[in-house]
Amino acid sequence: MSCPKFHFLTLFPEPIQIWMTTSILGRAYKAGLFDFKIYQLRDFAGDKHHSVDDVAYGGGGGMVLRMDPLVKAIEFIKNEIGKENSSVIYFNPGGKRLNHQLVCSFSKRAYTTHFIFVCGHYEGVDQRFIDHWVDEEVSLGDFVLTGGELPALALADSMVRQFEGTLGSKTTASTESFALSLDDKTLLEYPHYTRPQEYLGHKVPEILLSGDHKKIEAWRLEQALKRTQDKRPDLIDLN
Repeated sequence: MSCPKFHFLTLFPEPIQIWMTTSILGRAYKAGLFDFKIYQLRDFAGDKHHSVDDVAYGGGGGMVLRMDPLVKAIEFIKNEIGKENSSVIYFNPGGKRLNHQLVCSFSKRAYTTHFIFVCGHYEGVDQRFIDHWVDEEVSLGDFVLTGGELPALALADSMVRQFEGTLGSKTTASTESFALSLDDKTLLEYPHYTRPQEYLGHKVPEILLSGDHKKIEAWRLEQALKRTQDKRPDLIDLN
C-alpha cells in the first residue's frame, strides 16, 4: 500500500467528498499523503428501487439498514483491496470512545491497513452485520447523530493530521491538545495570540514579544497546565 487509504460506505457521499478535498486535508490529498474512495450503499441494493432499509422485526419506529446490501458492499470493497489487510469500522454510540490515543493507534496502522468506514443511518444496521462483518465500533460520544458520516469524517480528519507532511511544522501535531504533556500529564494546548499587538485595550502577553524562546516555552507549558486544570481537570486526575 503506497499511502493510507480510506473507504467510505455511505448513503450521502457529497459531504465526504467535500471535506476530504478541502483545506488542510485537501492539500494533503493533492500531495498524495493519503487516498480515499466513496461507495454508495444503494449501488449494492438488489431491487430496481435501490432500497437498502426495512422495518425492524419486533416492531418499533424507524428503519434499519439491511445486511444484504451491506455485506455485498463490504465484500466488493475487500475484493478491490485484494489480499491487503483491512479493518471495517462502524460508527455506533456503543463503540469505543474516540480520543487522541485511539486516533494515534489507527494512524500508525493506516500504512498497512485499509480502513473501511461504514456510515449508518436511521435506527442503525442489522445486528448480524455488526456481529460478523464489523471489526471495530467507534463512538464520538454519548449522543446520537443523524448518520455516520460526521463520525467517519472526524476519525479520518484526525488521522490524516497525524500523517507526516500533513501539517506545516513537524512540531505542530505534538503541541496540540491531548498530544501535549508535562510530567506524564495530558494537557490542553496553550493559548495563541496574533496581530494586532493591542486591540480595544487588550494586549498580547509581553513574554511572547520578548524573543526569549526558552521563557516562552516555559510560559506556554505553564498556561497549558493552568488551562487544563481550569477546563478539563479530569485529564490531570486520570494521569
